[in-house]
Amino acid sequence: MEGTDEERPLIHYLPPQEQCSEYTCDGTVDIDRRPAPKQSTGNWRACFFILGAEFTQCLCFSAVLKNLVRYLTNVLQESNVDAARSVSTWIGTCFFAPLIGAFMADTFWGRYRTVVTCLSVYTVGMLVLTISASLPLTLHDPYINSGDGIRRVVAYLGLYLIALGAGGIKPCISALGADQFDGGDPVERVTKGSFFNYYYFTNNVGTLLSTTVLVWVQDNVGWGVGFAAPMLLMGFSLAMFVAGRRVYRYRKLGGSPLTRVSQVVVAAARNHRMKLPDDSSLLHELPRLNDGDHYRVQHTTQFRFLDKAAIPSDDNSPWRLCTVSQVEELKMLLRIFPLWASLLLFFVVTAQMSSTLIEQSAAMDGRVGPFTVQPASLATFNVVSVLIWVPVYDAVLVPLARRVTGNARGLSHLQRIAVGLALSAVAMAYSAQVEARRRASSAPMSIMWQAPSYFVLGMAEVFTSIGMLEFFYEQSPESMKSLGTSLAHLAVATANYLNSGVLGVVAAATARGGAGGWIPEKLDEGHLDYFFWMMAALSVVNLLQFMYRSCHVHS
Repeated sequence: MEGTDEERPLIHYLPPQEQCSEYTCDGTVDIDRRPAPKQSTGNWRACFFILGAEFTQCLCFSAVLKNLVRYLTNVLQESNVDAARSVSTWIGTCFFAPLIGAFMADTFWGRYRTVVTCLSVYTVGMLVLTISASLPLTLHDPYINSGDGIRRVVAYLGLYLIALGAGGIKPCISALGADQFDGGDPVERVTKGSFFNYYYFTNNVGTLLSTTVLVWVQDNVGWGVGFAAPMLLMGFSLAMFVAGRRVYRYRKLGGSPLTRVSQVVVAAARNHRMKLPDDSSLLHELPRLNDGDHYRVQHTTQFRFLDKAAIPSDDNSPWRLCTVSQVEELKMLLRIFPLWASLLLFFVVTAQMSSTLIEQSAAMDGRVGPFTVQPASLATFNVVSVLIWVPVYDAVLVPLARRVTGNARGLSHLQRIAVGLALSAVAMAYSAQVEARRRASSAPMSIMWQAPSYFVLGMAEVFTSIGMLEFFYEQSPESMKSLGTSLAHLAVATANYLNSGVLGVVAAATARGGAGGWIPEKLDEGHLDYFFWMMAALSVVNLLQFMYRSCHVHS
């Protein structure tokens, strides 16, 4: 509920030092749309609720993802290649939908309302998926050509409702958490970096429980129970997230980011005949106001053609005249794009943990002492690696690197991403060697030979995935933080669609003349090791071009 002017604190009349000690200085407000008090809102007290929602979302997501390829092959009777492609397409949708969620958050709903809405949709999706897993095995629909009839339709309906829910949660949870730390406070600004580390840490705690407890329940108790348990937790998480609404800090909406970007492009095109002034201070800019409704971005000389959108003229239409800050917002997005493209191959590599690596482990001996390790449970090593390396990175590597680089973060965002790209190439090379040895072995090879690959990929995620999230949040325009964060998820989406296409192309190109190809139904008749070697070689090339591009970008 919005208060009257008399009820609002007179923050704008206090000295700057007192303002920043009592209220946030980055324009965030409390639930009543008043300047956010530092002592009662934000910081880790608010992140408790936000990280709790992220934990449950990840628990549900992993409960579906980590064993989905087995659900599709064993229950819906899909082939190995079809199941791998279906999983990659679904994952791609889950990480493409954040573009829609980010647009809704930045333009209409705000981050909090978007998360609440999408948590509700997510819960319904889990309910529908649970129903699909509980349908009788003999239930078929003669009017549907697919072999599993109604079960298949209900299952995919639930999966894509989950994807739609994930679209609002993934870009907004991390951005809402980062908003809880005052960008105008040096101490809170540094703490924000730790938030991204522990955001990813919490994410992987949920994954760990899924890949151990819930995967076991799905394989040994039943798919219905294995999906119902995380569904109930999601409902509880929704209630807890709403309960924390009074301690959150909220960002004011800055208008449609797509409209703002489109206005710059159109205005620059319409003004293309106009000459740019030598003095950039002559370009159009709004005056700086005390209430934080307007902010300025420093002018840069890159992409100078776009500056023509800010040349003053007799026509003050927003589609003919834009501010310098508005132009710089588009420049920020353009500078991010080449580095964004470099991340696609990294996520094609990590997508193997949900497709080809699981198919490889299914062809190995899962017995470890008195226990039998399920193929999807190997992802536990990936999660454990993340849980180990996040605190090690935050408490050990950052202080050591800080002494060498002089950077407050230890490593810059781009340096951190590059380390992860190198590690992903190492993981693929190792997986190729394991597969070659498995095919050459006369006896079944232990599934535990896969563990190092998952562990190295976990290390790679700590460097690249977390560095990417923080980089896109920091480099995105102030009015487009959700959209900027969604770019990280869009990279995952595009990579999974790309992986689905790559698997199809490789399978078709290598199976000519009646041959089984690299990825046949029976892996012993194929060459999955060739596929892994191909991914390792592409990863090295990608690392080299990323290092070249990053030399021209300051993080």
